[in-house]
Amino acid sequence: MTLLQNNSQSRNRLIPLLFLGLGIILIAGSAYFLVQNIPSQTDLSAVPVQVNYSAPALLLTDIDGQPVSLADLRGQVVLVNLWATWCPPCKKEMPELETFYKKHKKDGFTIVAVNDGDPKADVVQFVKDYRLTFPVWLDPTYIATEQAFKTLNLPSSYVINREGTVVLSWVGGINRRNLEKYLTPVIEEQR
Repeated sequence: MTLLQNNSQSRNRLIPLLFLGLGIILIAGSAYFLVQNIPSQTDLSAVPVQVNYSAPALLLTDIDGQPVSLADLRGQVVLVNLWATWCPPCKKEMPELETFYKKHKKDGFTIVAVNDGDPKADVVQFVKDYRLTFPVWLDPTYIATEQAFKTLNLPSSYVINREGTVVLSWVGGINRRNLEKYLTPVIEEQR
């Protein structure tokens, strides 16, 4: 084999390797560019769905052992939040819910946080730890999730207007921006 033939074969093997190397560099550069342009505070909170059905009858007890009912809250805008103490997105949204509640409770708005089956002592400690001031109801037999609202997802939230109609439904964690965007108009339109 001559020297000229060896150089030709080497060149033929080198070209695919150059294209492979160039491809890897382009992929790495594109990945770097994409990562640099992802916002650091990506919002993964849930967006509600508009619904329209009568609020379910729901009779439970609060953390003080007193009987409570959704029907007793007719005339207010109510956000029913189904949650559990072990649920990470439930924990994350509680400060947001508390802030929103404090801002709007004077407008005929309330939150009812229905705990999904945790022991009462755990719920009471959770309420203390998170300094919650809105009503917290106990649901040891899963009436709210399985029968009233027919969901297995936590957290799930439902907005009931002053007439007793469920108008918004959230599955997943809620943030303050989405509360203001979707719930504030319901509170304001029905004052």
